[in-house]
Amino acid sequence: MNKTGFIFDLDGVIVDTAKYHYLAWKKLANELGIDFTEEDNENFKGVSRKRCLEILLEMGGLSVSQEQFDAWLVEKNEDYLEYISGMDETEILPDVTKVLDYLKTNKVPMALGSASKNARPILEKVKLLPYFDAVVDGNSVTKAKPDPEVFLIASELLGVNAKNCVVFEDAVAGIAAANTAEMTSVGIGEEQVLSEADYNFADFTKIDLKFLDTLIKD
Repeated sequence: MNKTGFIFDLDGVIVDTAKYHYLAWKKLANELGIDFTEEDNENFKGVSRKRCLEILLEMGGLSVSQEQFDAWLVEKNEDYLEYISGMDETEILPDVTKVLDYLKTNKVPMALGSASKNARPILEKVKLLPYFDAVVDGNSVTKAKPDPEVFLIASELLGVNAKNCVVFEDAVAGIAAANTAEMTSVGIGEEQVLSEADYNFADFTKIDLKFLDTLIKD
């Protein structure tokens, strides 16, 4: 039987760090005199920090030097790191641990595939790092989702054929990346937003262990 590998995005799938990204981007947007809403923040999900800043500056019609651009990238990240510094296991989204425990018990190889450059420290803070056989984050890739690079590297590290990998994602760009890589895509969030996913669940509390069995066997 072909081995199945499971790959998880981090933000909005395993932990709810989206709120901290929002607070950090909003703080910068306020400094720049740009109105930035939670709705705007939806467009930043699964997108690299550099591209997010480009979008923010486009929103404000601002053109800046590379030096200033880089300085704002650092400022946003420092604010974000400050927000997440107090994270602990209470930040893990409901029933995520139940799913990870089940897969671990069944010796299913697991990887994290995230655009976040802070993925590893976050996993350490919430004590989930030991679950993962590989961590592919923003420090390991050159192309952001919807490019499938992050997931393809993860499948390689797991030693699992890409077509035998299952990806859990909450962002449109992430689902597109998984589909491009010909992996099975599981959307976590609103079905109408993640309509391109092979399967959809509002959150992990809706995932039945029998469903995981079918994915492992397929």
